[in-house]
Amino acid sequence: MTIRILIVDDHALLREGVKHILSECPDIVVAGEADNGLDALAKVRAGNWDAMVLDMSMPGKSGIELIKQIKSEKPKLPILVLSMHKEDLYAVRTLKAGASGYLCKDSAESQLVQAIRKVAQGGLFMSAAVAESLAAEMLGGASDAPSHALLSDREYQVFQQIAYGKGISDIAHELNLSVKTVSTHKTRLMQKMNFANVAELIRYAIKHGIVAEGIGLSE
Repeated sequence: MTIRILIVDDHALLREGVKHILSECPDIVVAGEADNGLDALAKVRAGNWDAMVLDMSMPGKSGIELIKQIKSEKPKLPILVLSMHKEDLYAVRTLKAGASGYLCKDSAESQLVQAIRKVAQGGLFMSAAVAESLAAEMLGGASDAPSHALLSDREYQVFQQIAYGKGISDIAHELNLSVKTVSTHKTRLMQKMNFANVAELIRYAIKHGIVAEGIGLSE
């Protein structure tokens, strides 16, 4: 069976990298590409795909929000998330939103083909650590989960952007939200996580591997 996939990533170089990895697999065909969420939705609606390889961080509609919308329209379309985020709880959020697999970009070269075949056949693809986190949450045993597990998907998205050193206006533009809405999410997440200031948020994000050390500190 030939697996027709749609690649969604706003970086042309990364799309080319994915195509290069798949070029030696006769059973996997890159039949379409999109560089933003709206284009991805249009292509999903217009064509028939066996799987989608989706980047989580793109301008405009992306991430959890995009996964939920795609699954609401095409519930049987397997989505493999290809992300730069290694953090387990972020992966759990994508799987709960409807994704069939989660793969860190660092592991793409060695695991991408296996992951695509797995999700295209109706299976789930995730690391052992992600599977453990997902099982713990489903079984209600996540009492020792970190504070950011308490955040809503949108609050977590804003939290990540702040941790990367982005200002409220930039976040609003990137997530296609009003400045007021982003400010409200920021206020709520700061309260939920008991942060006194952004410096505390960034230190927390570094400690939990949500951002790399040195990112955001200049802000």
